[in-house]
Amino acid sequence: METALTIADLKERARRRVPKMFFDYADSGAWTESTYRANEADFARIRLRQRVLVDMTDRSLASEMAGQPVAMPLALSPTGLTGMQHADGEILAAQAAEAFGVPFCLSTMSVCSIESVAAATTKPFWFQLYVMRDRDFIERLIDRAKAAKCGALVLTLDLQILGQRHKDVRNGLSTPPKFTPKHIWQVATRPAWAFEMLGTKNRTFGNIVGHARNVGDISSLSAWTAEQFDPRLSWADVAWIKEKWGGKLILKGILDPEDARMAADTGADAIIVSNHGGRQLDGARSSISALPAIVEAVGDRIEVHMDGGVRSGQDVLKAVALGAKGAWIGRPFLYGLGAGGRAGVTRALEIIRHELDVSMALCGRRDIRTVDADIIDRAP
Repeated sequence: METALTIADLKERARRRVPKMFFDYADSGAWTESTYRANEADFARIRLRQRVLVDMTDRSLASEMAGQPVAMPLALSPTGLTGMQHADGEILAAQAAEAFGVPFCLSTMSVCSIESVAAATTKPFWFQLYVMRDRDFIERLIDRAKAAKCGALVLTLDLQILGQRHKDVRNGLSTPPKFTPKHIWQVATRPAWAFEMLGTKNRTFGNIVGHARNVGDISSLSAWTAEQFDPRLSWADVAWIKEKWGGKLILKGILDPEDARMAADTGADAIIVSNHGGRQLDGARSSISALPAIVEAVGDRIEVHMDGGVRSGQDVLKAVALGAKGAWIGRPFLYGLGAGGRAGVTRALEIIRHELDVSMALCGRRDIRTVDADIIDRAP
């Protein structure tokens, strides 16, 4: 893994190692993928101010996110089907994040269950909640997160209905893979991935099968998920979930200042500026371009994080400079996971940490907590 110098290096290794349907699942956006591309491109347009002859010794990236000390202002985003990038993927990613000192957030649509991740880690991880029509299932899911001592609940707000990702439709994505000639070929040409997958029992949605009513196998799971995402989700549901959970609550999927003000009114602990990685509303603005207006609107009332398009430590630095208390990564750690399991996730975090540390120093700062918009080059 040490020869991978960038997140792009890990991406190419993952492309060669992970079956196409699952690599494409991670590496895709909705419709034309314009928002997916904008998430990255808009970071590249932000320039940094180089400063010289300043003391660059004794640097620190330590900070806090939602009241939790972190080794750097970064968290691993909740991503569905993480366990299809690598066998036991959620467990391996959670272990890497714990060792590194950054939060890991487990998705409702994970392959490994809440309980299996809790059994394999020693510190509390965070849990992400999708709201389903079956409210009894949601209550039990929250209770399971409590029993696992999850440190925060991340409520996703922007998946009331599914945005279409053309790659997934064309690939016939399923978990586990279908046994058509196309899918058999994709798996057969990735023998290392297939061999590792044979060694685990975690091959379906571990938080759902055996827990949701009348969902005991893959066929019943497909029917259940097709009708369960709730288009009626409202701010009233946020209040209900906050009361039911009783712990730290983070709201994910805010892209508009008006929604940010409404989110702050809920009493949540933090919001995540996010467009779901460009996987929902194609044509929406990028997360980093939406961040400044949201920080201006509610930054004095609620902690603001951002997610979407982060591919380097410089991107993290830019997000913090524009007011985010932390950045979240999905695809970068998935690429690392697909490339090399736990070691690959660790390598992704090492790459980002090194880039963040050096870039902060060259901008004339020694402590990430002092970084502000003054490091952004706004000259024409």
